[in-house]
Amino acid sequence: MGITKTEGFDTEVTEMSDILKVLGHPARLSILLHLINAPQCINGDLVGVLPLAQSTVSRHLNELKRVGLIKGSISGNNVSYCVNEELWEKVSLFFSSNLNQLSPKKCC
Repeated sequence: MGITKTEGFDTEVTEMSDILKVLGHPARLSILLHLINAPQCINGDLVGVLPLAQSTVSRHLNELKRVGLIKGSISGNNVSYCVNEELWEKVSLFFSSNLNQLSPKKCC
């Protein structure tokens, strides 16, 4: 892959861009939606929810953790995953404050 130039862009925009790249995969978006709708943190039952192998689910979970959208805590042999509510609030606020300002302009 080539190197993406991010110098000169606002830090928040760069962070949101990375988050959107991660959410651009249907498996990761499905994982996040499942965690958002779960009544509690999830312990390894994501394989039963997705049509993917355990190793593939783990890779997607790692990407979600890398950008901070989810948190994982280890207890013995189990890992519990939850949505990082603080970052999710930041993402929601970013979109509500920036994208709602956009209004389509007549073109042509």
